[in-house]
Amino acid sequence: MATWIVGGALALVVAAVIVKMIRDRRSGKGSCGGDCAKCRGCH
Repeated sequence: MATWIVGGALALVVAAVIVKMIRDRRSGKGSCGGDCAKCRGCH
């Protein structure tokens, strides 16, 4: 039973991270944490 609880919690955390990454990308934030308009590594 504990394995299912831990697995479910882990799945929720992974899903939350993926959703945050998608929202950040849509809002124009890059993974480098900088301004992608000025960063050559983002393109």
